[in-house]
This record gives sequence, C-alpha cells and structure tokens, in this order.
Amino acid sequence: MKYSLLFPGQGSQSVGMLAELAATDPRVDETFKEASRILGWDVLRLVREGPEEELNRTQRTQPALLAAGIAVWRAWRADGGRQPAAMAGHSLGEYTALVAGGSIAFGDALKLVELRGRLMQNAVPEGQGTMAAIIGLDDAAVEKLCAGYPGPGVLEPANFNAPGQVVVAGSKAGLDWLLANAKTLGARKVLPLQMSVPSHCSLMRAAAAQLAEELVKVEVRAPVLPVIHNIDCRPRTEPDSIRDALIGQLHHPVRWSQSVRAMAESGIAAFFECGPGKVLTNLNKRILEAGRFVALEQPEGIAEGRALINSQGEQA
Repeated sequence: MKYSLLFPGQGSQSVGMLAELAATDPRVDETFKEASRILGWDVLRLVREGPEEELNRTQRTQPALLAAGIAVWRAWRADGGRQPAAMAGHSLGEYTALVAGGSIAFGDALKLVELRGRLMQNAVPEGQGTMAAIIGLDDAAVEKLCAGYPGPGVLEPANFNAPGQVVVAGSKAGLDWLLANAKTLGARKVLPLQMSVPSHCSLMRAAAAQLAEELVKVEVRAPVLPVIHNIDCRPRTEPDSIRDALIGQLHHPVRWSQSVRAMAESGIAAFFECGPGKVLTNLNKRILEAGRFVALEQPEGIAEGRALINSQGEQA
C-alpha cells in the first residue's frame, strides 16, 4: 500500500492546536520554539495562548501552520513513520510539503510564508475582497457561473476542494452578486467565509510578482520525493519550475480534488493528513470512493497510520 502525506493550509489553525501531541512528543514545542527564533516573535505562545484574532492574521497564520505541519512531520518520522510515495499541500501547505521533501529549508520557508501572508493582506484593501464556498455545483458549473459575472470587479474559482464544494474569490461586488444570484443559477447554498484576503484569484497578481522577487533569492532544490503542486497536479524537480509553481499558485485556483485523484490514479491508496485538524481528511473522503484516510494530529492518529502501513508492508 502506497500512501501520501498531505499538509493543510489556512483555516486549519486554532488556539491550542497540537496540544495533545505536544504532551507526548517534545519535538512539537521544539519546532514552534525554533520557528520563534527564526522569525523573531513567539510562535509557541501565540499557538498555545492566542489571542485568536492575532493567530488568524494571515501573516501570523501562515508561518504558525507551516511550523505545525513540520512539527507533526517530525513526530511522525521519529515514531517510525516511513517515507511516503508522494506529498502535497493545500495552498500554504504546499510550502510545508516542500520543506518536508527537502526542497526548501525550514527557516527560508517560514520567512517566505510570513512575507506571503503580508503581501496577500496588503494586496487588496480590507473589506474590498473576500471568499465564499459554493455548495451543490460541480467544478464546470462554478467556472461557468463565474464566467457569467457581469462585473464590476472579479469573481473567480479559487479552491476546487471536493465534488460539490468549490470556493470562489473576488471583489466584494462579485461576492454580493453571487449571494444574490447563486441559488437561481443552481447552487444549493453559498457560505461566505471569514476571509479578508481573496486568495488564489487575479487580485493576487501584484502580490505574486512581489513574492517572486524574494523566491529567486531562496535556495530551492529538487525534492527527495514527489510533491504534487496545486496549480497543475504534477510534481517538479527543477528549482525554477518549483518557484514558478509557487508564484502561479498565489493567483490561480488550488486544484485539490484533481490532485488527490491524480495521486489515487498513481496507485496511492492511503492519505495521511500531516498537521492540525481534519479538513483535508474530510475533503478526501468526499473526493474518493475508496481509500484509507488518517489524520496525524494526535498520538492515536500517528499510531493508527504507523500500524496501517506496517500491516500492509509499505516500502521505506
């Protein structure tokens, strides 16, 4: 049985995340402390104590979640978890996957995603852009709906998360139009998200250009195992191609459901979520009719994952 490790993105954070795993594995808090030294602010304290409003600030959320994903990865490996056949991450989680895959150094990635969060927050004036989840329409129908938006501003698909669940992003005017018209266009429900940043749409082009200026300064290596990229659901080995994927990801949709299906088609039968929460685990159960899905955020999850791959004779 081949398996993949999947790293969550923004929205999986919570005050107190990974507390149960930290109680049994010192590597968790050590990773948060290492991130604190690199960034110059107390990541561990923010994760443990909040306040929630501060943790939810994009430029804080992104490095905190990256550190959380690497903390679980380190705990998994120290507990005997074998190397996966592939890795992937949802949005921000793609950076975490590249760190775990040996492509980008932990410290470089922390600084990059902190900058990424700040650039994203500053790209659109507060209150002028947001996101919403459309429930009950397939991917093609959402693309058609967005293409039919008459303006002003933009309305675009942002996250193809699972069948019947697509997140869109755009200007406030676009989301207002969506809320007023989606049901008549066939959607069962539209859920506005508490996001001040319209991620993964053309409003992020300026932020992507600024991020590109920093990415070129960072050493990027070929990962030691395949990392599936959000933008086109395929792995890369060339450093410049990896940089291009990270830049493009910021203003193009996250093709999560397509990425998971591509991994399943390659023979991967088990999907382990490596980070706080179970967002990806729940999405993956909707994407695939068959498969094994394990969240590693607690000691019991790590034990379950290890037992599963050991019982199946997974290759190291």
